[in-house]
Amino acid sequence: MSTENLPQSPGQKPRKPRVAVVFGGRSSEHGISIVTAGAVLRAIDRTKYDVLPIGITQDGRWALTADEPERMAIVDRRQPSVEQLAESDEGGVILPVDPSNREVVYSEPGSVPKALGEVDVVFPVLHGPYGEDGTLQGLLELSGVPYVGSGVLASAVGQDKEYMKRVFTSFGLPVGPYTVIRPSEWERDEAAARRKIVDFAGEHGWPLFVKPARAGSSIGITKVDDLGGLDEAIAAAQQHDPKIVVEALLRGREIECGVLEFEDGPRASVPAEIPPVQSHEFYDFEAKYIDSAPGIVPAPLTDEQTAEVQRLAVEAFEAASCEGLVRADFFLTEDGDFVINEINTMPGFTPISMYPRMWQESGVSYPELVDRLVQAALRRSTGLR
Repeated sequence: MSTENLPQSPGQKPRKPRVAVVFGGRSSEHGISIVTAGAVLRAIDRTKYDVLPIGITQDGRWALTADEPERMAIVDRRQPSVEQLAESDEGGVILPVDPSNREVVYSEPGSVPKALGEVDVVFPVLHGPYGEDGTLQGLLELSGVPYVGSGVLASAVGQDKEYMKRVFTSFGLPVGPYTVIRPSEWERDEAAARRKIVDFAGEHGWPLFVKPARAGSSIGITKVDDLGGLDEAIAAAQQHDPKIVVEALLRGREIECGVLEFEDGPRASVPAEIPPVQSHEFYDFEAKYIDSAPGIVPAPLTDEQTAEVQRLAVEAFEAASCEGLVRADFFLTEDGDFVINEINTMPGFTPISMYPRMWQESGVSYPELVDRLVQAALRRSTGLR
C-alpha cells in the first residue's frame, strides 16, 4: 500500500492514512499499555496521519477515548485505566470483519451507529495476553487491516516463555536452564509438580525465578531463595497465568538490544545495560515503571561484545519470524557468554523505556521510530507472507 495520502472515493480529495492506536486491554499490563499509548499519541506526526485512539477496557469492551495523551500517565504511583478515559460507559467500537471494508463503527445502546471512517493501519500498543500474544493480531488478519508489529505466530511465540525458549533452542540460540509447570500437571498432582521444581533446584541451585509463562513487565515474578518461599512464589505467578516457568539464576550482567525493521531488513540498536537496583532484588515492575530505574545506554561493552549481542538479537528476531520491532533481553554471564532470556514483540514504549532510548542513541528519534513502525505496517499486507 502506498503511504502517500489515500483517495477516499471518486471526486473527493486524497486523505491522510488513518492510524488507530489501540491500548489498554484485559491483561495485568493494562495501565502500562495506556502510558505507552500516551507517548505514541504525543509523538505521531499529525500532519502526516489522522489518529483514532481506541481503548480496550479491563473487561474487554472497545471504547472510544478522547485524544488526550496528558491524561495517560502514572500519577502518584497510580496507573491510568481505559474506564477513566472512555467517552461513554456503554458505547463500543466495532472493527469490520469484511476485509473489503475498513470502516470502523461506534455504537451506543439506543442510538444509531456512527461511522468513524476507514482505518488504514492499527498501532496495537497492548502488552501481555489478549493483545500482544497473537489474539488481536488474528482479529486484524481476519479484518484485513494492516498493523504494527509481529504477526500471529511470532506474537504468540514471543508471549509464551516456554515456546519462545523452545524456538530459540531449535535455532541454536543460547538459552538458560528452565522447567515448566503446566496447569494440567498442577491439577493432576500438586505434590509431583512441586517436586519437579525442587528437583530442578537440586540440579541448578537456589535461588530460582518463578514466573508466569505468558505475562510481561516483570509482573508476577518472584526470586525464590529457598524452599520456604516456593509456595508463595507459585501462587503469585498463578495469579497471572496458570502455566509457570521456573528459571535458574544466571550470574552476570543484564543486557538489552532493540531490533527495528528497516526497508532492507531488521537492524539492531546499540545495546543497553540494566544495572542492579539497590532498592529492588531484581529489575521488577516497580523498578521499571514506578521508580524509573535508569539503564545505561549504550552498554559498556567491548566492540566484539556489542557486535555479538546485536547479531544474536537479529537472529532471535528472525528465528521467531518477528516483524516491526523487538526488544531482546540477554544475560552476559561471568564466563563472557551471552544467553538470551526473552524477546518482547511490543516492548515498553514510553520515551524513558529502554527500547526507544536504545534507538535514540542509535540515531532514531522517538517520533521517527513511531513513523518507521507505521510505514513498515503500511508496506505489508495481511494474510500469509
